[in-house]
Amino acid sequence: MDGHGTDPTMDDMEVLRVKLEVLKCEHRDLDDAVAALQASGRADMLTLQRLKRRKLRLKDSIADIEDRLLPDIIA
Repeated sequence: MDGHGTDPTMDDMEVLRVKLEVLKCEHRDLDDAVAALQASGRADMLTLQRLKRRKLRLKDSIADIEDRLLPDIIA
């Protein structure tokens, strides 16, 4: 493949893979932060809601990138 077609180049795919790993790591970190706040018993509900919303946005971004990386098997 010469990179001039409509398919993403290998470089584009590698960038997406790296971004995917960064987003997954951030999602895990937020998950840990939410769990720690809840376990402490001093959790601010507004902060928890914001962290959980951020986690959902990350999850959507992760799903979007995974969809772009994985070919659609059922056409």
